[in-house]
Order: sequence, then C-alpha cells, then structure tokens
Amino acid sequence: MSLTTIATPRSSYTLRRARRDDVDAVVALMAADGLRAAEFAFDDETRAGYRRAFDAIDADAAQLLVAVEAADGRIVGTMQLTFIPGLSRGGAMRMQIEAVRVAEDLRGGGVGSAMIEWAVEHARLHGARLVQLTSDARRDDAHRFYERLDFEASHVGFKRYL
Repeated sequence: MSLTTIATPRSSYTLRRARRDDVDAVVALMAADGLRAAEFAFDDETRAGYRRAFDAIDADAAQLLVAVEAADGRIVGTMQLTFIPGLSRGGAMRMQIEAVRVAEDLRGGGVGSAMIEWAVEHARLHGARLVQLTSDARRDDAHRFYERLDFEASHVGFKRYL
C-alpha cells in the first residue's frame, strides 16, 4: 500500500508500508551504518529474528515501518514511526521516529528531508502534538540535519542494555 510519493530534485520515490519481503533490504540499509554495522548479521538464525520483529511491528497499529522505494524497485530508505499515548503535556499523543536510513548514494539529495517532513505531517494528521527522535551522540552530521528540520536537542537520552 502506497502512503505517498515524495520528490527530490533528482527523482521521486514511493513511501509505503514495509512488507515482509523488504526485511533484508531494510536491515541492509541499517547495517550500512558505520556506527552500528557490527550489530547486524545475515545468518539464518538472525534473519528469523528480524522477521519475528517485523511481524510484531506490522501487527501493532501504533507502529509503521516505512520503506522508501525508487522507481526501479530498490529500497533506498526506511524509518519506523511509533505513536505513543501519554499523560504528559495534557495527555498529548507523541510520535517517535526511529531507525532513519537513506542509501549512501542518495544522501544529501533531499530524500531524508522529504521523509522526515512527510513523517511530521503524518504525525500531525494522526493527532500527535509532539514528534521526537533520538540520535547517537557521535552523529554530528545527523544532528545538524535534524536541527535544519526544526528539531531541537532538548533532552539527554539514557539507555540500559539488557
């Protein structure tokens, strides 16, 4: 199911709900990330884990895993959107953007900006009053990218690995 089409000066792309057969392409985009590449494997056991995770995401109405598809069918971008109800901010709905990736050969061409702008509008249309995301502290280029799109580095994040 196509969600929309985004355009850049170079081309246009289809944003759609990711399908189970997109999992390898989405994971490959994530694995191409220099900071986290070692976390990703493509053996049978790990692929089964990715598919279980996809099935859980796909079954959850609060989740949307987006695949960005080029005209030739190649998956060139992805992001996961999660709607989170909460009691803070007067019971405001928020949307979390996670795992934003764009194929390396397309970075700097406007695909990422178009993806994020669409995600912000998607959040607004679905009643969210806040859009939030996290970015690894070592990603200076990503921080500048999000700041150009009017995101504010307002919080410090913490993680505890289990």
